[in-house]
Amino acid sequence: MKEKIKSWLLFLLVVGSLVESYYLIYRLPGSDSAVLSENLYVKTDNMGPEEKVENLIYPDKMIIHMGENKHTLFYPDSTFYDLIFNRLKGRSFESFQRHSVVDFDWNKIRSENSGIELSFGAGIPVTLLQRVMQLSPDSLFEGESINRIWIYNVKNDTKAHAVFFSTRGDVVYEAAKVDLTMQDVQQHVDFGKNWTPYTLAGGGAYYMPEAELSLVQAEMPSSMFTIEQMQSNLFSDAGSTRYIPEKDGSKIYTDSKRSLQVDQEQNWMSFSDPAALSAGDSTPAKDVLEAVDFVNQHGGWNGAYRLAAAEESRQEREVSFQQYYGSYPIMSKPHLQYGVIQLVLQQGAVSSYERSLMNIDESLAVKKVVTLPGGDTLRERLAAVGQSATVRDLTPVYVPLVSEGKLRLSPAWQVTLADGTVLTLN
Repeated sequence: MKEKIKSWLLFLLVVGSLVESYYLIYRLPGSDSAVLSENLYVKTDNMGPEEKVENLIYPDKMIIHMGENKHTLFYPDSTFYDLIFNRLKGRSFESFQRHSVVDFDWNKIRSENSGIELSFGAGIPVTLLQRVMQLSPDSLFEGESINRIWIYNVKNDTKAHAVFFSTRGDVVYEAAKVDLTMQDVQQHVDFGKNWTPYTLAGGGAYYMPEAELSLVQAEMPSSMFTIEQMQSNLFSDAGSTRYIPEKDGSKIYTDSKRSLQVDQEQNWMSFSDPAALSAGDSTPAKDVLEAVDFVNQHGGWNGAYRLAAAEESRQEREVSFQQYYGSYPIMSKPHLQYGVIQLVLQQGAVSSYERSLMNIDESLAVKKVVTLPGGDTLRERLAAVGQSATVRDLTPVYVPLVSEGKLRLSPAWQVTLADGTVLTLN
C-alpha cells in the first residue's frame, strides 16, 4: 500500500513539474519574444483604423481656370472637389510624350484657356498615382514623381489636353490619348463660375481670394494615449523595456534594440529602430507602401490624412502624412506638435516613427463659423509680411491649441516665404 502511495505521489510530482514547465515556457509574460522575429511587433491598442494607400493620395487643392484670367480654388472634402476628382479617377490617360517644361506658354494657358489644375504638393510617384487614376505609363514615365496635373482646353482645338508635371521641374509628360472631351472639361470648369474668385499673385506663385472665406472653428475633448499603450504597440515584449529618465523632461523606454521617447509637454512620441532589417529594394512607391503598412500595424489613423511627402536624403527616405480636418490641413506649432505622422526608412525598412499621442473625439466637437480675410484686407497684410521676403504660397489651415482638456482648431492663413519661413495670419 505504501509503495502505491509513493508511486502516485511521484506521478503527481512529475505531472506538476511538466505543467509548471509548460507555463514557464509558454505562458509567462515575455515568453513570446523567444520565438518572434526581431522586427515583428505586437499589433495592439490601435489609435485608429487601418487605411488603404489609395485613400491617402489626393490633391491638396484643385485650381479651376475659367479663361479671361478668372480662377477659383476647390479644397478636399468639398462638394465640387469630390465630384470632379471622382470623375477624373474614372477616365484613362495613355501614350505619354515627354516635353521640356519651357515648350509650353503656361501663363497664356492659365489666363486664356479653361482647365483644371490638380496640385499634389511635394509629389506622388507615378506607380502610386496609378492606384488612384487610370494611367498607362511607359517605363520612363513610370519612374517619375508628379506634383501637378493640368487638364485644359485650347481654343479652336478638337481635343482636351492633359499634362503631368515631374517633380524634377524641367520636364512634363503629355497624354496623347485622353478619355475626356472638351465638353467634359468645360462642364467641370463651369462648377467654379459662381464660386469665390481668386487672383494670381506673387508673380504667379500663389492665388489669393477676392472675398472672405468662411471656415468652421471646432473645439473638442482631447485625451492622451498612454505610454503603456504605445509600449505594447511597438515592442514585442513590453515587459522587458527599461526606463531611462532624460533631463529635458522626456521619457525614454528601450529594450536595448529599439527606443521609445515620449515628450509629455508636446504630447509627442518618437520611436526608433536603428537595427531594422531591410525590407528589400527601396523605391519611393515601395517605401510609401511600407510606411502605410507600418502605421496600420502600429497605431492606425486617428483622422483623415494625405500623403504629403516622400523625400530622399542621405540614403534614407522621409515619408510624411498630413492630417486634415474637413477641407484643410492641421499645422503643427513650435510648442504643440500635432497633425502629422512622420517616418524614416532605410533600405526599405522603417527606422523612425513619430506622431502625436493626442486623441480627439470629433463627434463631440462644438463648431462655429468664422471668416478669414480676403481681397484688399488680405492683400495689405501680405504686403506687410512680404517686405522682408517674397511670399511663395498662401493656404488656409487649422492651428491647434490645447486648453483644459480640449483641442481647439482655429482657421488661419498660412504664408510660406521664399526662404522657407512659415507664418500664420489669423
